[in-house]
Amino acid sequence: MQLKDKVAIVTGASKGIGKAIALLLASQGAKIVVNFATEKMLAEEVVKKIGHNQALAFAAHVEKPDEVASMIRETLKHWGRIDILINNAGIINDKFLMVMTDDEWQKVIDVNLTGVFNCCRAVAKQMVAQKSGKIVNISSTAAVRGLLGQANYAASKAGLEGLTKAFAKEMSHYNIYINSIAPGFIESDRVAELREDIKRDYLRLIPMERFGLPEEVAQVALFLVTEAASYIQGQTIMVDGGITV
Repeated sequence: MQLKDKVAIVTGASKGIGKAIALLLASQGAKIVVNFATEKMLAEEVVKKIGHNQALAFAAHVEKPDEVASMIRETLKHWGRIDILINNAGIINDKFLMVMTDDEWQKVIDVNLTGVFNCCRAVAKQMVAQKSGKIVNISSTAAVRGLLGQANYAASKAGLEGLTKAFAKEMSHYNIYINSIAPGFIESDRVAELREDIKRDYLRLIPMERFGLPEEVAQVALFLVTEAASYIQGQTIMVDGGITV
């Protein structure tokens, strides 16, 4: 197993891409902190699937530094180290910019961007002490494409990619790798709720003519946290079926 005895924190791991990443890393031997904000039952189901000796669920809002700090302390108390951080937690709150409220703007920035900052900062000292670590930030093709009604979301993800590059330069000396993955349209609750005509419109934009699967994003995350990615630093990998080509 590629990740035997490694310890990974996966934020927003109760469903979707985060869940797929948590399950795949666990299948490769990693011990997993299944972070969630509100969906405790779903997170506990992920823990049960992995096994209670190999996973624990921890409630923390990533936009709240004190809750992130508690999660880091509990992880270190439980397993003594942190090798991998997957910053997946995120929210969407679409509205055209002209009618977007201050709160609708700020909440998305707080969770999607400041949340990543909080988690990266919180694990940095431990990873520097270990002189090793892998961080993967889940971005979005919205960072480079922009989408109607997603000024807040696109800005948060573009900022995340800037953070990734800057932090990668700061941490390279300590054998700490920071990269991003930018998924396109991935099968999710959000996609499932779309009207069929809207789905067809989106599919026409994708050269591969299908939506991606959470497991396909997870495979890239696994690659980035293994030695196979030993010369990849500060990059964003598109997992989008060709939509940004």
